[in-house]
Amino acid sequence: MEKFTQDVVEIIKSIPEGKVSTYGTIALMAGHSNGARQVTRIIHSMSRKHNLPWHRIINAKGLISLPKSCGYEEQKARLQDEGVLFDAKDRIDLKQYLWTGAD
Repeated sequence: MEKFTQDVVEIIKSIPEGKVSTYGTIALMAGHSNGARQVTRIIHSMSRKHNLPWHRIINAKGLISLPKSCGYEEQKARLQDEGVLFDAKDRIDLKQYLWTGAD
C-alpha cells in the first residue's frame, strides 16, 4: 500500500464519533492538498476491508456527496445517530462538527 493511501486510511480511522471531515481536509492531512479525489477512491475501495467510518466524510460545503437512494440516506442516518445535526438544507455546520486532527 502506498504511503498516501496508508495515511488516508489511518486518518479516516481517527475521525471521532460525532465529528466529520472533508475529502480535501483528509488529503491535506495526508500530505497532498490536491488529493481529494484520491481520498474518494480510497474510501470507495477500502472502507469494508479496513472497517472505515466512511460516513464521517463529507464535502467542503458541509453536504453529503452521495446521491439520494445511493447511500445518502444511510450516511445521514449514521451521522444523526452520532449526534450530528443537519440544517433545513441538509447541511452540516463545519464550524461545529469539522475534525481536522488538531482537536
